[in-house]
Amino acid sequence: MDNPKVIVLRTAGTNCDIETYHAFKTAGGNPELVHINRLFEKQRRLADYDILAVPGGFSYGDDVAAGKILANELKHKLYEDIRMFVSSGKPVIGICNGFQVLVKVGVLPGFEVVDGEQKVTLTSNDSGRFECRWVWLKKNNNNKSLFLEGLNDMIYLPVAHAEGKFVVKDDNVLGRLKDNNQLVFHYVNEKGEEPIYPFNPNGSVEAIAGISNPQGNVLGMMPHPERYTVKYHHPRWQREKLPEEGDGLMIFKNAVEYAKTNK
Repeated sequence: MDNPKVIVLRTAGTNCDIETYHAFKTAGGNPELVHINRLFEKQRRLADYDILAVPGGFSYGDDVAAGKILANELKHKLYEDIRMFVSSGKPVIGICNGFQVLVKVGVLPGFEVVDGEQKVTLTSNDSGRFECRWVWLKKNNNNKSLFLEGLNDMIYLPVAHAEGKFVVKDDNVLGRLKDNNQLVFHYVNEKGEEPIYPFNPNGSVEAIAGISNPQGNVLGMMPHPERYTVKYHHPRWQREKLPEEGDGLMIFKNAVEYAKTNK
């Protein structure tokens, strides 16, 4: 079977597309870097791909708000294509700026269907500054995201963002996220316990670091799994005995394997 085709979107300001490309390549996918204009001009069709990745960076300089301009472009020029892609059950991942884009398009949390309504957002860190550090994440074992299969209960990944604080529109939205088990990752300290700054680097409500849609085929997360796919990415790789594969690689492997078996 052919390796699943992965579209890694990029535009002005995207700066994690190469790392995301290599993560999917290492995971066994067939990734392609595609500028958003190629989709708008119909030179590429979203439906021709098996996996969609919206990588991190500072799309359009994060003018107005992080990810907002790219989100508006997708919402007004490509909304039906994205809605169909998500509804088909194909894997979609948004990392950092990509997560910000997915929530502002209205793809996440996607309680019933992709309706284009924004119910959550990522806003300015409580620290008032750009946070660039490694953090511990604890996965929600009740979440049915296709990206979590075989992932350790706790993983270690880097964050790099100024607007990563996850907030909800109201308590009803938070309640539905919990009831649906859509919370994928929580920030924790090194013991797996409730974090305080800097273990929760941005002040996210209930230390939420990533969410999925109810069906589990869409994942949005602020930490960067593409930046820890081999042990040499780890800041202490020379001082600790580490496995060859970094914690983040399994997330990409899961997407590729799912796409292979569900074509």
